[in-house]
Amino acid sequence: MNPLSKDELIRYNRQILLPEIGIKGQEKLKNAKVLVIGAGGLGCPALQYLCAAGIGTIGIVDFDKVELHNLHRQILFSVQDVGKLKAETAVEKLKLHNPHVTFQVYNTLLNEENAHTLIAPFDVIVDGSDNFQTRYLVNDTCVALNKPLVYGTILKFEAQLAVFNYKNGIHLRDIYPEPPNTEDVPSCDQNGVLGVVPGILGVYMANAAIKIILGHEIGNHLFIYNFDTFEVKNLNLMYVNRH
Repeated sequence: MNPLSKDELIRYNRQILLPEIGIKGQEKLKNAKVLVIGAGGLGCPALQYLCAAGIGTIGIVDFDKVELHNLHRQILFSVQDVGKLKAETAVEKLKLHNPHVTFQVYNTLLNEENAHTLIAPFDVIVDGSDNFQTRYLVNDTCVALNKPLVYGTILKFEAQLAVFNYKNGIHLRDIYPEPPNTEDVPSCDQNGVLGVVPGILGVYMANAAIKIILGHEIGNHLFIYNFDTFEVKNLNLMYVNRH
């Protein structure tokens, strides 16, 4: 395990002071590899806080380019970034914040041909994708490779968070065996989203990834947050499709 440098001991001092983390925990973060799928509304805040927390290696999978309508929620980017590749642009910004992090950029669409290759080298997967086809592909690949998965979705004022396939825990198909029909699923493109919603959830997703790396207990829960009513639901998830 690579030890912390003097600069890192100073940088992460306030985290190291926490008895739940300490130097050993911070070293775990430094030696961890986290893959973030999507550098959009969820990916941007997750990336910022994973980088700030001292995750040693961060991978980013995103083939998309920055568009003007992204900026109200994807706050890693600015007007000057419109038209640039999201993954590469995100890394440029993140390197300025923390030079101790190693980044791996994949300017590609995650699909059935490359999912295993992209996911296999990483310890924790954070899925910030925006469609069920990708979410199920990521879930199935994580199950096949035995990788813990941080799962999040957003719409309008609502956000959902779960951790799948962690310590033999449930995964997406245990709850919903098959993805819904595309035409039956509302999207942010059609229904909108309040800009702060993915920001808050992205931070929660980063927190979940950090807890996994530290080996903390999480449990089989689905958290549903409504940031219009400030209502929070914590659903205990049950196996419905595993034999």
